[in-house]
Amino acid sequence: MKKFFYLSIFSAMLLACTSPSEVSSPDGSLTVSFELTADGSIGYSVSRDEQKVIEFSPLGLLTEQQELIRGFQIKGTKKKHHSSVWQTVWGEEKYIHDNHNSMVVSLEHETHILMDIEFRVFDDGFAFRYIFPEQSQQSFTITDELTSYRFTQGAEAWSIPWRTEYYEGLWSKRRVSTGRCANRDSECDEVLRGDNQALCTADTMCSPITLEFADGTYGFVHEAALYDYPAQNLYVRDGALRTYLTPWLTGQSVSALKTEGCEVKAYINTPFSTPWRMVILTNTLRELVASRIMLNLNEPCRLEDTSWLRPMKFMGIWWGMHIKTMTWEQGPKHGATTENMERYLRFAKEHGIQAVLAEGWNKGWEDWRHFEFSVPYDDWDMDYLSRLADCLGVEIVGHNETGGNAADYENDLDSIYSYHSSHGIHVIKTGYVSPVIRTSDGLQWNKGQSGVRHYRKVIETAAKYRIAIDNHEPVMPTGLQRTYPNLMTQEGVRGQEWNAWSADGGSPCEHVTVLPYTRILAGPVDYTPGVFKFENPVIPTTRVHSTLMNQLGLFVCFYSPLQMACDLPEHYLEHADAFRFIESVPCDWERSLLVDGKIGDFCVFARQGRDSENWYIGGITDEEQRMVDVPLTMLEQGRRYMLTLYRDADNADWQTSPYEYVIESTEVTSVDTLHVSMARGGGFAATLEIQ
Repeated sequence: MKKFFYLSIFSAMLLACTSPSEVSSPDGSLTVSFELTADGSIGYSVSRDEQKVIEFSPLGLLTEQQELIRGFQIKGTKKKHHSSVWQTVWGEEKYIHDNHNSMVVSLEHETHILMDIEFRVFDDGFAFRYIFPEQSQQSFTITDELTSYRFTQGAEAWSIPWRTEYYEGLWSKRRVSTGRCANRDSECDEVLRGDNQALCTADTMCSPITLEFADGTYGFVHEAALYDYPAQNLYVRDGALRTYLTPWLTGQSVSALKTEGCEVKAYINTPFSTPWRMVILTNTLRELVASRIMLNLNEPCRLEDTSWLRPMKFMGIWWGMHIKTMTWEQGPKHGATTENMERYLRFAKEHGIQAVLAEGWNKGWEDWRHFEFSVPYDDWDMDYLSRLADCLGVEIVGHNETGGNAADYENDLDSIYSYHSSHGIHVIKTGYVSPVIRTSDGLQWNKGQSGVRHYRKVIETAAKYRIAIDNHEPVMPTGLQRTYPNLMTQEGVRGQEWNAWSADGGSPCEHVTVLPYTRILAGPVDYTPGVFKFENPVIPTTRVHSTLMNQLGLFVCFYSPLQMACDLPEHYLEHADAFRFIESVPCDWERSLLVDGKIGDFCVFARQGRDSENWYIGGITDEEQRMVDVPLTMLEQGRRYMLTLYRDADNADWQTSPYEYVIESTEVTSVDTLHVSMARGGGFAATLEIQ
């Protein structure tokens, strides 16, 4: 009887929908329709070029107070068009066009709770969010979000599991069955009851995911403007992608996480807006990479003065610890000593590197429990080194590893940042190495609401002291760098250090050819490219799976306004001619474009230096050797450029001959095409300087 009852409701939903409220993209190609069913349930659908790409997908929230999934009526609808061009403080482009149409549907629940849903539709995708205006009920406890995406065709999704520590996993491709479900009454039963709580399964994915649809088009599902809410995760159930919010941990251990039943996801106070739920839909990979929807969904810059923010390359006392020739803690092989730091600072000055990172300079590394962020080890003279750095015109990048103790770090932020600022340190790399972090709310997921609040507090406090943040073990980026451009880069990736010590031997060549289309679409990445010595005699079973030219290509293919050349100075001197590319390549851009690529196979990027006429091109490939053609149509017509090409030699190979390369120069124009061969695990880099 119960099953028949829900089936009847679902049939009524399909037959008795009111006329949908619609909003289309500025070019008219994409249309989002909000639909209210006969029983007041809410959902949406999406069409592209009059073909349905997302069929009716339920929306709604569950709270401890009410089930906000049915019983709504529309109180009003407002639409408007927006078109503007804004300038980035730093970025992959100097100017970004925000062109969209929006629709706000104002709803009233049968319990008199007010909730709006705002849609924004761009030519290359759409987004929506839930908004709670001021009202008599001032607080809600969110226990679930029923946002879903029922794509009409099957797809392959590139993703990592939702509980991948620090997001440091290998992205893999899995088939996801989307489209109309064979048992719609069962799905309706679940949706109407909000019964999607038992989701902590092996196939639950982190947001974002990148979709390759059966017809050859692409999608990217993520969120934007994550401020005071848990990060979303995604799973497939009955042919639809559904949302699983990162829960609060209710005990003092990971085992306290419930896998069934009611979980608290968020505590909110009205007025309140959730993060944007964002879907990019493009015909080509080039269009997918070029989309700036996520940045446009974030608020404009809140910093009154951004003149002190400086995109730059930096080196660091870092790689030596990973290859076990140095230690973080004080001792015979201590890396962060005054003498060693002075050597790095002088090398950076000589080679045009703007800053030097030092890890392990402060007390607390012996047990990773009690870090002192203003107390150096005895062999580190902060006063002398800060004066030397100022004299040389090279900055020091500070490092604050918390060991996951976010609560104590947050309590001392003002004194910590005041100390660093007084020593001329205006970039800090933060770290949270712990499966869960200890916030003021106890042990919590770093991407739960409490962790998200902590990271925002760090960014806002750092801005007061003119300090930029390079956040490691972060929550996945969602475009906050537009609002707080002192959040300059983040880790959240299986980075280079895994190639020094990973038990699986290091990341496969394919790994770096997946990231530009997945993790890096979410925001800048501190992957730390630039290894010039691939073998590690201390751990001989692990090595970097690339050629030297591949490492150069990463500086163009991987975007970060703080870009680290991670290897030791002596290794760079062994290939000084190749190191010249790292010396010359900028990390702030006027224009950027994907020239060619395929997810998991290869990519070729071209970028124009900011406020410059010069261009830089980089390419990387997977385990397969391949030839790529690079038309130089991006160059100014009628002008001549000096091309300096750094490429794999004919006999190069990541396993047998990774250091074989050729550097050659010639004049080119916009009518020319580069034909470049990349070795297995190889790549190339090029500078094009206008003559």
